[in-house]
Order: sequence, then structure tokens, then C-alpha cells
Amino acid sequence: MPQPASSESTSQLKTKRFDPEILREYDIRGQIGKNLSESDAYTLGLSFGSMISSQGLKTVAVGYDGRQTSPGLCNALLQGLMEAGAQVVAVGLGPSPMLYFATKHLETDAGIMVTGSHNPSDYNGFKMLTRNGSVFGAQIQELGKIAEKGDFISGRGTVENTDIREDYINRLLQDLKTDKDFKIAWDAGNGAAGEILKKLTARLPGQHILLYEEIDGTFPNHHPDPTVDKNLEDLRRTVLDEKCDFGIAFDGDGDRIGAVNEKGEILRCDSLMALYAADVLKAHPGAPIIGDVKCSHIMFNEIERLGGRPVMWKTGHSLIKSKMAELEAPLAGELSGHIFFNDIYYGYDDALYCALRLMNAVAGAGKTLSEMTAHLPKLHSTPEIRIDIPEEEKFKLARQIAENVKQNASAEMEISDIDGVRVTTPDGWYLMRPSNTQAAIVMRAEGESEQGLERLLDSLSKELAKCGHDITLKV
Repeated sequence: MPQPASSESTSQLKTKRFDPEILREYDIRGQIGKNLSESDAYTLGLSFGSMISSQGLKTVAVGYDGRQTSPGLCNALLQGLMEAGAQVVAVGLGPSPMLYFATKHLETDAGIMVTGSHNPSDYNGFKMLTRNGSVFGAQIQELGKIAEKGDFISGRGTVENTDIREDYINRLLQDLKTDKDFKIAWDAGNGAAGEILKKLTARLPGQHILLYEEIDGTFPNHHPDPTVDKNLEDLRRTVLDEKCDFGIAFDGDGDRIGAVNEKGEILRCDSLMALYAADVLKAHPGAPIIGDVKCSHIMFNEIERLGGRPVMWKTGHSLIKSKMAELEAPLAGELSGHIFFNDIYYGYDDALYCALRLMNAVAGAGKTLSEMTAHLPKLHSTPEIRIDIPEEEKFKLARQIAENVKQNASAEMEISDIDGVRVTTPDGWYLMRPSNTQAAIVMRAEGESEQGLERLLDSLSKELAKCGHDITLKV
């Protein structure tokens, strides 16, 4: 487990200004060697420790993922936190949800996870929370202001190393309600969930085939992003070859889930949400269920059919968590694979926990996973389409397209601008929004027919062209 260096050895790392590009909407994230370094981690420790101290908070749980740069960043972060007087509980290497669990289980005032999530291996960053919820938006900008002013609190903090792995696994298993002997393939993608996955599956009933469970921050087998279909090819092949009941995949820090059914078909997370909603609404009839703007209207319609109240909200794990707390929603999810159970769990995104709830759902239904989704309409949709756009241009482009669409809207169009712009027509809908994690815009479309999808993509291509981006989108 990383150990902070002495204050003498880190004093030369102290800086007072972050590159504004790394201060994102719901985390701090950047590229090593370009705009993120151990000096930034040290300064973040000083800034975060000072910020929470001003709120009367003191104890901070800290964890890190499997990237090669994470131990060094963690060391520097710990040093900064200690110099700001924080009492740190270091929980070591593991997935982000293990860190979130630590804040609940150990009752700390705050938590920081050193992780680059699903970004390429040369990226890294920090996800932060306090007992009041995720640190995002204005709070992240406030950290930047504290750093730039050098407005640091000086103190003598401590670091205590604590192994919570078994406690975390025990809590995951607490809500497993089936002893059915499933045969399941699991793809950890060499991400931070690998070690916990090995320990967890050793205690589960049934047969479990593990792929790429060894933690390796270079991600030698495939990129750890389960929303990209090609990253699920090995899992699909294993499910089919081994005749598994289903397959589960994780992203780099274990807070996003991917799934394939027994036929090797990929389940988008809005389809998973429809399954989870059926279970959750039995105990919480009429409850609000939140989905982000990228989710299919099939999911929202299914939630309504099941007696729930569908709520569309902005993309981003911190934004979703905040909305869940506001509405006291028992379930929320994003198309990207962040799914949040707030019924009998803690309300944070935990892909390992989601996997166990999927086992419960399939066992309870007495059907195969493909049979459980067979009643959902089969529409024609794209996966997430990401187009690289310079960081300083992406938000301007999103605003410009939203304004153009609104000015030329017809009576048969419905427009939502809560996050980018989502346009619904008789053909279906399309979405364009700026990414909060990458220098890119994100698009998705879903049509009632293949021809309808083509028309939607053509409309979106024309909107991009009006703004100087000659990009032809095709089915």
C-alpha cells in the first residue's frame, strides 16, 4: 500500500494552479505528462483537506485503481491531505465502489478515489465525495480556487492503512438472494475489480469463468469500457463456447457494468435498468426511477408500464446521485453502465453489486436473460458515437446546435435541453451532448425503423454541418 513521503521530499512538488482542463464537471481527470502529475495530486490533497476542514470534516478514506501511475499519485495525495490536517484511512488497491463502501462502513467524513476510470492508460484522476454527497460542479471549481490562492490550512494529519476487502465482499453477498447454480462468464478487463472478483466468485454458487482478472493498468487484452461492443467480444465468445447463462463485464474501476445474455447478445444498460426496475418497483410502487438522457424511451416507457415514475436527467454519476438524493429514488442508471441501487444498498454505482442483483433477477424470473427482455420492443439504435472535439470548443458546439434546432423546430418535434439537446420526432430521437470526461461530443440515435434511424442521423449530420463539422453519420 502506498506510503506518503516526508514533507521535506514533497515540498518541491507544491503547486498552486491546476490546468483548468482537468477540473471537470464531476471529477478531476487529466493526461499524465500533459496536464496531470504528482504535484497536482499533492496540491489536491492540500486543497481538499482545507475545503473539508472549513466544513468541519476531518476523516478521509482514500483508494486507488490499478493504473501504473496510481500509487505515485496516491502517495502525493496522502501527503497533501496530511499537511492539511486530515485523518486519512488508506484502503489501498481496489475498485471505486470499494472506496465508496469504505466511507459508509468506516463512517468517514469524505473519500477520494485515484482512478482514470475507463480512459486510456495514460490518463488518471480523482473522484471525490463527502458525507453530503459527490463533490462535483462548483465544488470542483472551488478546489481550483483554493489551490490558486494558496489558501491552505496547515495541520498535522495521520494515515492509517485499513484492509476492508473482506468486509466489502461480505456486504455484497448480504443481498444475494439466490443459490441457483448459474454458469457465468466474467470479464474484469484487467481493471481494478479483478482481485475482489476472484474472492467474490469463489464464494458464489455455480460455475464462474474469469477473463482478464489480473490487475494490469496497461490493459493488455482490451480497453476496459463495456459500452464499446468490440471490448465485449471475448466475453461473448466465452458465453457461447461455454454455454453460460450470461456474461458480465466491468470497466477500469469497477463502477460500470456490461452484460450479454446466453445468446451472446449485448444488453444495453437501459435494458438492464428495465429488468432491475421490475424488481425494485415491487417493493417501491410508484417510485421515481431515473435514467440519463442517453437512455432509450423503451426504458422510460417500461418503467411507466411497471407502475414507476420515469425521470430523465443529466448524464454523469455525480449528477445522477444528486438527483437520486433529491427525489429519494430507489434506482437510477445511465446508458454508460453506471447503475445505482438506493433501495437496500447505498445509492452509489457498484458494478459488482449490480451483477449480484442480476443473478437475483434472473433466478426470480425463472427465465433466461433473453426471455426476460423478449417483450421489449426491438428498435434500431446506435451505440454511443464519440467525435473528438477540442475541449474549448465542445460546449460551444453543443449550445450552438441546441439553439439552431430550437429555432427551426416543427410542431411534431419535442426538444429537451437538460443536457445537450435531445430531439424526438415521429421517427424516434437523437441526442448530441458534450462529454464531461473527454474532449469529445457524444451522440446517439434510436429509430422506430431502420429508415427512420437513417433520417435521424441525416438530420444530426446536417446540424453538425451547419456548425462547420462535416461529419456524415450512418447506420
